[in-house]
Parts: sequence; structure tokens; C-alpha cells
Amino acid sequence: MSASNRITALTPSDIRARKGGEPLVTLTAYTTPMAQMMEDHVDIVLVGDSVGMVLHGLPDTLGVTMEMMCLHGAAVRRGLKKPLLVIDMPFGSYEESPQQAFRNAARIMRETGADAVKLEGGVTMAETIAFLTSRSIPVMAHIGLTPQAINTLGGYKVQGRGEDRDRVMADAKAVEEAGAFSVVLEKTPEGLSDEITQALTIPTIGIGASAGCDGQVLVVDDMLGLFTAFKPKFVKRFGTLGVDGEEAIKAYAAEVRARSFPAPEHVFADEVPQK
Repeated sequence: MSASNRITALTPSDIRARKGGEPLVTLTAYTTPMAQMMEDHVDIVLVGDSVGMVLHGLPDTLGVTMEMMCLHGAAVRRGLKKPLLVIDMPFGSYEESPQQAFRNAARIMRETGADAVKLEGGVTMAETIAFLTSRSIPVMAHIGLTPQAINTLGGYKVQGRGEDRDRVMADAKAVEEAGAFSVVLEKTPEGLSDEITQALTIPTIGIGASAGCDGQVLVVDDMLGLFTAFKPKFVKRFGTLGVDGEEAIKAYAAEVRARSFPAPEHVFADEVPQK
């Protein structure tokens, strides 16, 4: 994509500079039309590995591949000009070594035109984050509940309660020191989320965290009510498109079976109509 064809209003540096300012609005997107709807309303668009569950019917995010992230990332890029585009690195694409992470992050950015990548992990990923950021790849970090680690975390549990508080705080400080320009806090207690937000000089973006974070992110299909398989506590449905869509499909099916669709205005005459 030619740089002359793109207008990027927000960069990772711009996002970092928003610390403590107007809250950052973030949503996931996986397709060009959805990205186009977000263009004038959000600061950051995340192509999340949640695409595996939301669009591909996978039971979790572990089966998501590089090919899937690049495909959906490129689609979203075609629908965006102003928001910052961040793409998730899928499970198994960065944990082995900083070198592996660089190869795959470079591929994502090259094939999609992304502005940054996101990866999960705190202290254990600090070396990798530093390796990437020192080589011109901006990184959004992700700590607290890290869905790619559900098998070791024991499921989708709140992280950072009781004695676990210090671990999550250490993760937050580690990713900041490693050079991340922002950090997602997922399913962390409100008090701890506020404490982390106050302790860091980079923006925190909450999902099931606190209104005091520097920004918020939701999966757009959850927020619109398109994805209804389950509803996490932290999701607010701002629409009921899933219900509305099913009703529309039901009405379409009824009209087809009744032969009331297509109607005369939806079909073509044998002769060209005279003007």
C-alpha cells in the first residue's frame, strides 16, 4: 500500500501521549465493512484473535493462525484511514523466542499494513517486547487474563486478586519498561486496575477492568449483540443486531416460501422498458 494513499491520524506515539487525557476508544474488527463503520468514531481498531471464536466458531483462541490474522488484518486495513490499527499475534507465533516473534510480527505488518502488534504476557514477554520495539515494531501489551494461557490459568478467571496482585502489577511495570506503548488490562479487579493506571506512564486499556483506565476495548460483535453464544460480565450490549438479524432472516424465509419475494419491483422485464 502506497504511503500516499493513506492518512494515519493516530500513531503509537500519539496513543502514548494520550495518557491521562480523553479516554481512548478501542473496538475489535475483522472485516472491511465493520472497519468502515468505526472510521469516524474510534481511536484504535484491534484485529483480535477473538476472530477465531466470533467468526470461525472455534472454542477458544488457541487455534487461530497467522494466515487468519493476516487475512482479516488486511481486510480491516482496507476500511481504515484514521484510527490506529493493531493486530494480535496468535498463539505460538511469538513465545518461542524474540527472533521468532520478530519474524512473525514483521510478516503481519508487511502483509496487512498494521501500525502495531499486540501480544500477551508480562514479565515473561518483556525481553520479546524490548526486542521488537528496538527493531521498529510498536507493541501493545496484554496482561491480566490472557486468553491464550487459559490452560495454565485454569480458565477465564479474574486475575490479580489477593496474593496474585503483586504478579499482575509486576507484569504491568515490566511491559512498560520493555517499551510497550500501551497495555490491555483484562479481567483485573477495579482497585488494582486503577492502581496500575496511576503507576504507569503508558495508557491502560481496560476490558473488564475499571472505568478509570485510560481507555476501553470491547469485541464489536459482543457490543452490537451479534455474538450471542455467551455474554461475559464486562460486556454491555449497545445493540441487538443478532436478534434483529434472525428476525430479518425469518421474514425473508417466510416471503420466499409464500412466493411474495421477489416482488415485481425486484425482477426484470423481458423487454427493456420504454422511457
